[in-house]
Amino acid sequence: MVTFISTPIGNLEDITLRTLKALQSCKVLLCEDTRVTKKLISLLRERNLLKEVLEYQYFSFHSHNQLEFLNNTPLDFFNQNIAFLCDAGMPCISDPGVELVRFLQQNSIPYDVLGGVSALTLGVAFSGLVQREFSFLGFPPHKKREKIEFFYKALKSPYPLVLYESPHRLLESLEILSTINPHLEVFLGKELSKKYQDIFYGEIQEIYKSFCTKSIKGEWVMVIKPNISEEVKYLTQEEVYSLDIPPKVKAKILARITNKSIKEIYEELCKEAL
Repeated sequence: MVTFISTPIGNLEDITLRTLKALQSCKVLLCEDTRVTKKLISLLRERNLLKEVLEYQYFSFHSHNQLEFLNNTPLDFFNQNIAFLCDAGMPCISDPGVELVRFLQQNSIPYDVLGGVSALTLGVAFSGLVQREFSFLGFPPHKKREKIEFFYKALKSPYPLVLYESPHRLLESLEILSTINPHLEVFLGKELSKKYQDIFYGEIQEIYKSFCTKSIKGEWVMVIKPNISEEVKYLTQEEVYSLDIPPKVKAKILARITNKSIKEIYEELCKEAL
């Protein structure tokens, strides 16, 4: 039996009674990072939340070693009570766990998933921008040219968009979004549930301007309200031409705007560059 456990994303008091009960009954812990899990267990013991002193077996299980682990581990290993823990938050949501779920399903091994805190659900509730449906897109691409295409496609959705972003790439994402549509209504949540929690909301152009002078730290959740009004004008040809991105990416974006072929526009851009 494998139990997938949601762990606090910052505030230890978000631990659930079901999680504590599961940890009391498991001696084997699969961990995204064994150091992080050991620290969590230590804190729970210090606060007397884990009453029995168990000697856990810790196994590293993350996106880089999960397939090797599953291929080299005998099936009878899973006959014991095992807990799977990510560093913080809900397994399988921008965190490891999906491959393990599939493995358990394919081998008819019982498993359970315990509810708990998640930056995704906190961001949705905090934002005030989601009535019913929304699209969760995880982390945007790291490379700027891929991120531009990613946002351009994503903003065509009729549903609010929920994303995660790191402090090192947040400003770039805000810049791209404000270029595509400066009037987007956006919510940003910093370090939700933690000591330095902070929230921001308003038009993307104003948020971007204010963030240009800030020291950006911590992990972020972003919620973007869709703007499907026909009056909204996305990237103009002139704005696309001014972007510092490779010709192939620029040609793809211009093709969507002009209805010309990508090949035709790419050849034009190459001629202009000569």
